Formats: sequence, C-alpha cells, structure tokens
Amino acid sequence: MVRAVVGANWGDEGKGKITDMLAKESDIVIRFQGGSNAGHTIINNYGRFALHLLPSGVFYGHTTSIIGNGVALNIPYLFEEIKHLVEGGVPMPKILVSDRAQILMPYHILFDQYEEERLGGKSFGSTKSGIAPFYSDKYAKIGFQVSELFDEETLKEKVDRVCELKNVMLEHLYHKPLLDKEELYQTLLSYRDMVAPYVCDVSAYLYQAIKDGKNILLEGQLGSLKDPDHGIYPMVTSSSTLAAYGAIGAGIAPYEIKNITTVVKAYSSAVGAGAFVSEIFGEEAEMMRQHGGDKGEYGATTGRPRRMGWFDAVATRYGCRIQGATEVVLTVVDALGYLKELPICVGYEIDGKVTKDFPATVKLEKAKPVYEVMPGWQCDIRGIKKYEDLPENCRNYIEKIERELGVPITMVSNGPGRDDIIMRK
Repeated sequence: MVRAVVGANWGDEGKGKITDMLAKESDIVIRFQGGSNAGHTIINNYGRFALHLLPSGVFYGHTTSIIGNGVALNIPYLFEEIKHLVEGGVPMPKILVSDRAQILMPYHILFDQYEEERLGGKSFGSTKSGIAPFYSDKYAKIGFQVSELFDEETLKEKVDRVCELKNVMLEHLYHKPLLDKEELYQTLLSYRDMVAPYVCDVSAYLYQAIKDGKNILLEGQLGSLKDPDHGIYPMVTSSSTLAAYGAIGAGIAPYEIKNITTVVKAYSSAVGAGAFVSEIFGEEAEMMRQHGGDKGEYGATTGRPRRMGWFDAVATRYGCRIQGATEVVLTVVDALGYLKELPICVGYEIDGKVTKDFPATVKLEKAKPVYEVMPGWQCDIRGIKKYEDLPENCRNYIEKIERELGVPITMVSNGPGRDDIIMRK
C-alpha cells in the first residue's frame, strides 16, 4: 500500500514527526520533490535531528530510504547529512538514489543568492539553497541527471556547453566571477564517486515492491500553498508540493496512492514572503512563536523566525482539497494552552463580500480575515493519551476545525516526541 504524507499549508506543519511515526509500519520511505531548502525536525530515542534531504524513515533499521527523481539532489549535502546522523548514534541507513534524479550544482546556490541580491526589496524570500535555478535548468533541459555522471565524454561536453551559457549571465547580468569548466567537471566526477554505491532504477524497484505488497510512504516537503500551480504564486517553491506529484517524483502509477495523510497545524505559520491573511504581529506573534514547536517557531533550515497567525480554515480547507486528503493529522495543539481565546479565520472579506473559497493571489492580497472566536482551555495537554481526556474546550476547537475542513482528523499531536500523539477514531 502507498501512503503520502503532505502539508496543507505553507510548510512547517510537523510532517517530519508524522512521517517518522508512520515509517515504523513502512518498508520504504521516499522523498519525491524539493531539496535541502526546508527541513523536518524529528525528536526520537536517538535525540533531536533536522533532516533536509533524507527521508524521515532513516531512523528505522527495517526501512529503505529513497531519494526520488523529483528531488533537487545536493550530493555533498546528502552525505554530510548521513555523516551527521551516524555521528549522532543512528545506525547507517539503507539509502537508494534514483538514477533519474537531477543534481543541484554549486552554481545554482550562487545564482540563487545573486538573483535575490539583484531583486533587492522585490525578492521572493528564497532560502538561497539554489532551488529555483535548479528547477529552471531542469525544465530548460540543461540540468545534470545522476545517470549522466557515468558517461565521461558526454558529461565533459555538456559541462562546456552549460558553462558557456552561465558565464554570459555571470559576466553581463550579475558581474560576478566566471565558472571554471575543468573545475566543474572534476566536481561532478567527485559527486559520481560519492553517489555511485546508492544509484538505482527507483521506478523499477518500486514497481516490484508494490507487486510484493510492501508498505510505501511518500514524503512531501512544504505544503499546498507553496505549490507553483496551486499555491500563492509567485511566492511559492519550484516543485509541486502535492500528493499527486508523488507518483511522478517517485515513478509509480497515480492510482497506487491509496491514503493521503495531510498534516495541518493547529495555528498558522509561514516562512518567506507572500499573502498570509490571518497573520498576527508584535508581542502576540512573539508569544505564539515562543510557545510553538519544541524549540519555538524558527525555520529548521534557515533559523528564521516564522510568521505567525491564527488558524486559517479557508486556506487549510483548500490545502486539504487540492492534496486530496483522506485524513488529517492536527499538530502542535499543545502550543495553544496559554490562550484564553482562539480566533479561527472562517472566511475572507474581499471587496466587501465574504467568501469561504481560497482565491488566486491577486484577490488574496486584498483579503481580510473573518473570525469566529473559541474559548481556550488554558492548561498543558502534553502527556494525555486519550482523546476523551482532553479538556472540553480543546475537543471543541479540534471538532470545529474538522467541520470546517470536511475531512476526518484521525490523529492529534500534543507534543514534539514520537509518542506524543492521540489516535482518534
């Protein structure tokens, strides 16, 4: 059976913990898109880890962790991450890398930095990890596929061609140092040597695994609202964040994805620029930031303080719909125990009219939140294992969100640890 774990919002929903938990019953865990530009924070028996490229199944000896063809593969970063895990006492995970994955090049990171610099105040709030230049090159057909590393002659020829193009931009647009063809070629050969033992025809491997009845988990990065087609364009990421893309980014048939576990945060948070209707500011935001997550609301990759807001039912309902959510996991509910009242954004007022539908960006920029206020529970709910043992106001809040989303909330996370989860029938 194939299950996808994806985010309903702007990312940072707590997917890493949920994937880590669900990996226990999985044989294979696959990252199917994105790169090292976002992180999953995981707390388990080995300690606290921020994963960026590795799938969240790497902590179990029985799982195979796969980097799918849809991923922006930063090879040295991947091996640095593996080293960090092993040094932290985690047994060496079993890893496979798709021969069709494309390589994030050192110059992608430079171009990302140069472009943000050039745009100044009109930048996209990039993490400067090279993701947009990487996907631009992939679709312009001047990217490097892992399989190409193993044909030296063709590789050298392509390096020459790509450097010619990049150096024109470096010289005339960015006024920065040029790329050295030979140095780049040698870098790629060193990448080949690092990745060679792990390279696999992942699509064929998964086809057989599905035939053998294996449990497969697809792990997405970021969330619905960062999708380049269906998100808050242009303040989005550069690869599809939707479960539907899991089939493409892993190389399986779309009808094999049976469950779409969509992770939803009990309040809103976002990293980077873009419309954020239920955003709060100042002391109110800082208070929520400090209570949120296990170490506060700061990006796992960048350390940037996240933008904070009340729960946005309009955005989240839309996020669940475009993911095709079959179930919802509600995370960090424990972070809200300090509040007397909990506003929920149930509609958007745009040009004097209230809508419950999430609009495209142009209209979204004008939207004002319409709130319904729920009473808070004002106590610590960590350690509670049964849903009925939660305070009544807490259950009312969860059930109100469930009604707004129209998707069953099957799990409630009430702490950062692997076992801080309430199963709800």
